[in-house]
Amino acid sequence: MAVRTVGVVLNGVTGRMGYRQHLVRSVLAIRERGGVRVGDDLVVPEPILVGRNANKLEEIARRHDLARWTTDLDAALGDPGVEVYFDAQVTSAHVGALSRAIAAGKHVYSEKPVAASPGEVEELARLADAAGVKHGVVADKLYLPGIRKLRRLVDGGFFGRVLSVRGEFGYWVFEGDWQPAQRPSWNYRAQDGGGIVVDMFCHWSYLLEGLFGPVEAVTARAVTHVPERWDEGGTRYDATADDAAYAIFELAGGVVAQVNSSWAVRVHRDELVEFQVDGTRGSAVAGLRNCVVQPREITPKPVWDPDVPSSIDFRALWQEVPDNEVFDNGFLVQWEEFLRHVVADAPFRHDFRSGARGVRLAALGLESSRTGRRIEVPA
Repeated sequence: MAVRTVGVVLNGVTGRMGYRQHLVRSVLAIRERGGVRVGDDLVVPEPILVGRNANKLEEIARRHDLARWTTDLDAALGDPGVEVYFDAQVTSAHVGALSRAIAAGKHVYSEKPVAASPGEVEELARLADAAGVKHGVVADKLYLPGIRKLRRLVDGGFFGRVLSVRGEFGYWVFEGDWQPAQRPSWNYRAQDGGGIVVDMFCHWSYLLEGLFGPVEAVTARAVTHVPERWDEGGTRYDATADDAAYAIFELAGGVVAQVNSSWAVRVHRDELVEFQVDGTRGSAVAGLRNCVVQPREITPKPVWDPDVPSSIDFRALWQEVPDNEVFDNGFLVQWEEFLRHVVADAPFRHDFRSGARGVRLAALGLESSRTGRRIEVPA
């Protein structure tokens, strides 16, 4: 079996997501396994770390015994052994770096949102197509074990006709004064590309489209519940970006999805994100890892009576969906798909145009919030 090495420039690995999910749990994990099987070959990614902070890059490289790192993006892109550029920087830095990678003839893969506006993402897709390079955007939520089990139920016809989807996402992000915040401060500054609508509506776009159908209309309310926060250095700043959004998405086929997204909510559910899907033949609740179902044959028949305690243990009447397989890290699985796409032109659904649909949905959600109107989504 032949081994093929693919040089991968990773920009943004000093950040939490870039380091933990993309470098350690994806690219390095793939290397430790010996590569990705593509036909009769093994494709092994060879990382080159890029960023602005030389000290942090050097420390990460030393920690993982990596020989190559640089603060010079153009030098890294000029390496003929590099085939893929990946971007996990702040959103406002994506367009410039991705454009340079495309001009250098590299395949491009990016964290979402790819850019601040759908037009910018579509222009990047046009540039990549013209340059003959492949492009992709991270769509990690579809690769979560719980969502993959939900996909299995959809494909198996468990729900009958799907009626509605209800999603709850979020947790309390500390303000940063008396306890450090769990998320970077730029997430709460609109001028730096922050905001939960820009972040999470991109996820809801590909997730709803991938499971149930494209979004045809949105009604949303975006708010900033916590108006002041403290940054990584302990300096107070005004939170100018929305930290919560309450949305109704109307999907093709008449499915209605209600999704709450919040960094100002305390968790009283089993997982940080959960989706309940109700259909004519059954319902399911899926989270990050778990999924439970209730078919119509065992659906209880409650009667509304607020004066007496309920005799029904509602949770006990749901059944766990078995794993039936070993679930890898979702980011790793999508990295493997993208590498197969690059090397062997294997199918890959999540290109920049998919990313543009997510950014467009976020923009329309913010427009709906500003105007108080239901906004139709262009086909």
